[in-house]
Amino acid sequence: MNNLDEERILINSIDDEMLMLFIKRMEVAKRIGQYKFENNLPILDKKREEEIIASRVKDIEDEEMKEYIIQFLKELMNISKRVQENVIVGKKVAYCGVEGAFAQIASKRVFDKAELIGYPDFSSAYQAVENGECDRACLPIENSNVGDVGSVMDLVFQGSLYINKIYELEIDQCLLGVKGTTIDSIKTIISHPQALSQCKKFIDSHSYNTMEYGNTALAAKEVVKLNDPSIAVIASAETATLYGLDIIKEKVNTSRDNTTRFAMFSNKITLPNKESKVGENFIIVFTCKNEAGSLAKTLNIIGAHSFNMRNLRSRPLKGLMWNYYFFVELEGNVNSQDGQDMMQELKPFCDLLRLVGTYNSNK
Repeated sequence: MNNLDEERILINSIDDEMLMLFIKRMEVAKRIGQYKFENNLPILDKKREEEIIASRVKDIEDEEMKEYIIQFLKELMNISKRVQENVIVGKKVAYCGVEGAFAQIASKRVFDKAELIGYPDFSSAYQAVENGECDRACLPIENSNVGDVGSVMDLVFQGSLYINKIYELEIDQCLLGVKGTTIDSIKTIISHPQALSQCKKFIDSHSYNTMEYGNTALAAKEVVKLNDPSIAVIASAETATLYGLDIIKEKVNTSRDNTTRFAMFSNKITLPNKESKVGENFIIVFTCKNEAGSLAKTLNIIGAHSFNMRNLRSRPLKGLMWNYYFFVELEGNVNSQDGQDMMQELKPFCDLLRLVGTYNSNK
């Protein structure tokens, strides 16, 4: 046997070992992809990739070999990302509205490879996850200008789903119209009530009439259908591209700081590691016992365990006049010993107490 044959036998043996290790690596990649989907994490973590490559080659002195290893690692990571993406392909995410709605835009940014399905209202999108039609729901819970979305908070209180991520989408509202539409030709603007509220100063300055619509994208479709230069819509720039509308004026929202927080809902809660601290947050809902000072006692317990409240909202209980439930968003780790102790201490003062979500604001 000549030397070439011997070397080929050796390469074949090495390739067999590498193949088995490659299969093992891709199985791990699948599990990581599933974890990322369950925890609403992006597939790409560019910083981590760069750190791994740097650590692998830092002790290699042969510059030519170092370049080959960098190419190999990059390709290996690209294959791993494709494997992870395939885990997400076929997953279904519910949102309220039609393509081009802000909820669809937020869903696309969080779940880029999933199938996005629009529903006519918040409740039907939420129920699609409860009954197994979809794996996730993306719904707005708060806007920086007009406050909380009460109907979604009611779903959080009444329903069975959990919040596992909060995504903040900066909202730039634009004035859109069909060909030939101008600022002066417009008589009426149609859009979602929140969009109209966010742009009230602009609308009032031109004395436009307004008409409320289910969501911004549906309003845009109606403007296309009517094909009337006297009727415009307030919606996103993405909506203009999607439906072939002209952007008459950009950024017509009153405040430049206009952000909507979207919650990602699933049937499963994801608790952080007990020792995890950085960026951890959680959400509870509760009703107080009908006793003097019960609300003050619950808030004192929260404070005693050093959990900072991001917000505290009260909402009326359906069917019980002048009774309320409370929605509280807290900074900290509910799975820590302090968090578990706090939840136990709250129970005697609450008729109902439920942990409805955890999320990491750094992810």
